Amino acid sequence: MLTIKKTTLSNKVRIVTVPMRSTEAVTVMIMVRAGSRHETKDINGISHFLEHMFFKGGKRFPDPHAVAEAIDSVGGVFNAFTDNEFAGYYVKVAKEHIDTAFDVLSDMLLNAQFDQEGLERERGVILEEYKMMHDDPKLLVGDAFEKVMFGEHPLGRSVIGLPQVIKRVKRADFLRYKNKLYTAANIVVSVAGNTSLAEVAKLTNRYLPFARSTKQSQPLPYHEAERKARINLVDRKTEQAHLVLGVPTFGSRHRDRYVAKVLSAILGGGMSSRLFMSVRERHGLAYYVYSDSANYVDTGYLAVHAGVDKQRIDLAMKTILEEFTKLTRELVSQKELKKAKEYLIGHLVLAMEDSDAVAMRLGLQELLDNRMETVADIKQKVKAVTAEQIRSLARRIFTPNALTLAVIGPYSNRKKFVRLLRQLR
Repeated sequence: MLTIKKTTLSNKVRIVTVPMRSTEAVTVMIMVRAGSRHETKDINGISHFLEHMFFKGGKRFPDPHAVAEAIDSVGGVFNAFTDNEFAGYYVKVAKEHIDTAFDVLSDMLLNAQFDQEGLERERGVILEEYKMMHDDPKLLVGDAFEKVMFGEHPLGRSVIGLPQVIKRVKRADFLRYKNKLYTAANIVVSVAGNTSLAEVAKLTNRYLPFARSTKQSQPLPYHEAERKARINLVDRKTEQAHLVLGVPTFGSRHRDRYVAKVLSAILGGGMSSRLFMSVRERHGLAYYVYSDSANYVDTGYLAVHAGVDKQRIDLAMKTILEEFTKLTRELVSQKELKKAKEYLIGHLVLAMEDSDAVAMRLGLQELLDNRMETVADIKQKVKAVTAEQIRSLARRIFTPNALTLAVIGPYSNRKKFVRLLRQLR
C-alpha cells in the first residue's frame, strides 16, 4: 500500500510525496494551476506555448541542448504537458540523481530567458504541432466536441490555441502570464519513488524558492446554459468518420463521479464492453470505440468516441443510442457490474505501479481539489456503486436535450444528424 505524505512550506508551495521502496527511480513533477482555462480569448494558447518556452533554457542550463544533456547524462527522461486546468513538468531519474532533477526543473521555471531567437523558432514548432493535430481527425474531434459542449467558455477552446495568437505573442506576454500564475500557492511539487518527504522538502526549499503567496488562481466558473441537443459538424473528406457523442455530467468533487466512471466502463471500457461488442464485433462498424468520463473541477461529461464506416454512420449512432437507452431501462446484472468495477480497479492498480502515474494522479488531486484520495479510498467508492445508482444516473444524463455530438467526415447535412439524435427515447 502506498503511503502519501504531505506538507506545505512557509511560502505556501505544497509538497506531496509517495515513497516507493520497490523502485530505484524517482519522478519529480511540478504542477501548476495554469492551463488553457485560465486564458482569455486574446491569449488562447499561451499556456501551452509557455510550456514549450521553459525548455529553451535558463541560467545554469542556457539552451535546449544544455537542458537535454543534463538529463541525458544521468540516463533520465523529462517532459511536460498542458491541459485545460493545469500544466506540469517532470523529470524521472535514478534515485541518486534527484538533485539533478530539481536543478533542471528549477532553472527552467525560475530562470527562463524567453529570448527572441528561441521564441521565433518555437512559433514554427507550435504551428507545425497545430497543423499535425488538424491533419488528424481522431485528435481534432475531441476539440470539436468540447467546443460544442462548452461553447464560448474557455473550456470550449483548444489547449494548443489559435494560430493568430501563436504568431503574435511576445516576450512580455509570457512574463506577464508567468508572473500571474506561476506562484507558490498555485504550485504542487509531487514526487514519487525511492525518496522521503524530508529529502523532497529540503530540495524544494533549496531549488524552488518562490516568493510567498496565499491566493490560488480561480478560473472563470462554468455555468450550464439551458440545454438542447448540440451538434458540431466538420465537413471534411476523410476515409473514416470520427465522432464523439456524449452528455454533460458534473465536476470532480461530485458525489456521483464514481457512479459515472462505472457506467462508462460498462458502456465502453475494454474489449468486452457493450459498445465494443455491439458497434465493432456485432456490426463491424468501427476499429476503435470507447467511452470516457471526464471531470473538470466544476463540470464534466461522459462521451463515446468512435471511428466508423462513413457510409454507415447512421447505424453506428443508432447502435450507440440504443446502448444509452438500455442503461436507462434495465438494471445492469451483478456479473457485468462486478466486471466493470474490477476493470476500473485493475487499471488503477496497474497505473500506480509507475512513479510517473503516481506523481501525476496525486499531484493533480492536491492541485485542483485540495484533497487526496488513496487507492484504498477509490477502491471502496467504486465497489460501493450499485446497479440502481447506474440506472438512476443513466436516466438523469441520457436525455434528448443533453446529447452533444461532434463529427468529422464528408457530411454537410446537419438536419440528418438532428434526426439521428432523435432516436434516443
